[in-house]
Amino acid sequence: MYSTSDFKKNLKILIGDDPYTIVDFQHVKPGKGNQFTRTKMRNLVTGVNMDRTFKSGEKFGVPDVEFKDMNFMYSDGDYHFMDQKDYNQVQMSADDVSDVSDYLTENMEVKVMFFNGRALGIEIPQHVVMKIAQTDPGFKGNTVSNTTKPATLETGAQIQVPLHIKEGDNIKVDTREGKYVERVST
Repeated sequence: MYSTSDFKKNLKILIGDDPYTIVDFQHVKPGKGNQFTRTKMRNLVTGVNMDRTFKSGEKFGVPDVEFKDMNFMYSDGDYHFMDQKDYNQVQMSADDVSDVSDYLTENMEVKVMFFNGRALGIEIPQHVVMKIAQTDPGFKGNTVSNTTKPATLETGAQIQVPLHIKEGDNIKVDTREGKYVERVST
């Protein structure tokens, strides 16, 4: 069982029969009265977001969530993943992977989340290496610090990169924030 004091981002809890993931939370200690926790959660089955307030010390069940390492194969409107151990394939809709679809590349290893035998979502690595497909060239002498320009990644995602980055460069991207981290040499 989890308590409100155990809350952290991405914690999976069970409310009734539905699994939820905690998107954000805030512990509140008012001058008068009891402590409480404001929580933003997302239903793992339906994807619906919900704001809810819980009294301090409330208990929640642990959902029967299982993660399997799988490889992303391809997308044809739906997304297809394969388990490298037993070659079982899983198909997921675009809605199930919408928050990370900009960073999926062929053969990328991901963790597919299952609840009661049904694939509900995926977790990708925090940092991925991607190639710059298109960006404007930087100009010589334009070296103002922290100046960025837009760039399109190989998957079509748009991010801001420093001026010295050019087309064909490999960069490391933070998938949680969608930000440039560093250039990677191959």
